Order: sequence, then structure tokens, then C-alpha cells
Amino acid sequence: MNKTAMVLGATGLVGKAAVEQLLRENWKEVRVLVRRPLALRHDRLKQTVTDWERLERYGDLFEGTDAVFCCLGTTIKKAGSQKNFERVDLEYPLKAAELAQKAGVGQFLAVSSMGANPHSRNFYSRTKGRMEEGLSRSGFPGLHLFRPSLLLGEREESRPLERSAAWLMTKLDFVMVGRAAKYRAIKGETVSRAMVHIAAADPKGLHIYPNDVIGVLGKDFAAESGPAWDDEKGLQ
Repeated sequence: MNKTAMVLGATGLVGKAAVEQLLRENWKEVRVLVRRPLALRHDRLKQTVTDWERLERYGDLFEGTDAVFCCLGTTIKKAGSQKNFERVDLEYPLKAAELAQKAGVGQFLAVSSMGANPHSRNFYSRTKGRMEEGLSRSGFPGLHLFRPSLLLGEREESRPLERSAAWLMTKLDFVMVGRAAKYRAIKGETVSRAMVHIAAADPKGLHIYPNDVIGVLGKDFAAESGPAWDDEKGLQ
């Protein structure tokens, strides 16, 4: 794949999986902006420790990038306040999109959430909706918004409530059929595979992918995901 990708939120559940998937798919270069270096090592992985409050300083890193994968996200508990939550889940993505658009990036792919709506009474859903609304005005040739349900997978930070919800959703998966299927919990790596699949296809315009569609895209691509990844040894 003769393309360069940038991943924002590469230490998170979906972001880390996206980095691994992009390297497996032999993208020419994978750039990541991180608060702290990743344990991953690869000759096509370029890491930049970033001060997110001064993101404009890193505008040159967006130059020559074909696709930006925005996987930024936190929780209000971790952020400490709604204001800090908005900074990570709204302000950073919109600033990154501004820099990417100025650099001529062709595709911007962002992880949003099921129920995202700028007019929602729910703060989380409203914030995600405002992010989507802002991104839709950015003018990218290809803008892709992914709306997963509850994400499954091992995170670096502890999220007890999410673990409990994930356990319950997993146990109830067999009854999530028909109309309920779109609410099934989904693996972070499935979301990342769907994103990489879409980036490789490079469709133009604005596209929104609900949870059930993400599951299909990720599952279709899973058979081609290649060898396993080991944090110490790299690709196996």
C-alpha cells in the first residue's frame, strides 16, 4: 500500500489496533501523535510525542498524509470534568481536522459513537454529535464517521463500569438478533479493520457507518488480517 496514514489516539483500544492493522497491510508509513511513546517498534512506524494543547505546532506532520484515523476518546471520570472531556473528544479532533484539511489530506476517518446527535440531552452523545457536525464542515474529499456500540477489548487504563457492561453484553449476545443486532457490543479490532478497509477503498463523500455495518466490514476483512502482533517482537 503506497500510502501514508496518521493515527490519533494510538494508545487507545481502537487506535492501537488500527496502527497494527495498517502495518500488517503494508502501508508505506504510519505516523502517530502520542502523549507518550508506544511500545510498538517498526521501521514504518513514526512516533511523535505531542503536546495536544499546542497541536498547531505539528501541522507539518500532516503534510503528505493520505488518511487520518482519529481514534481519540476518553471518559468523564478520566478527564475529570465535562470541559476536559470536550477538549479530548471534540476540540482535539476538530483541530486535527483543520490541520489535515490545510495539508490536503484526502481522507479523514473518525470513531464516533452510536447515538451521536448534536441535539441529544445526553452529554456524551451530544459531544460526539457536535464532533460529527464540525467534521462534516471540514471539506475532506472523503469523510468517514464510525458509530460503534460498546467496545470490547483490553484497555491500558481501568474502566470497571465498561468491563461490567461488556461482560453483560457478551452474555446477552445470543439474543441480540433482528433489530437488536445493531446494538451488539463490538471488538475494538473489528472497528479498526473496518476503518482500514474503508481507507484502502477510498470512497469519496460523507459516509456514516452504524454498528452493524462496522461489524460486517470488520468481519469481511478479518480473514486477511495477517500474522499476529507481539508488542515485544513485532509482526510474527
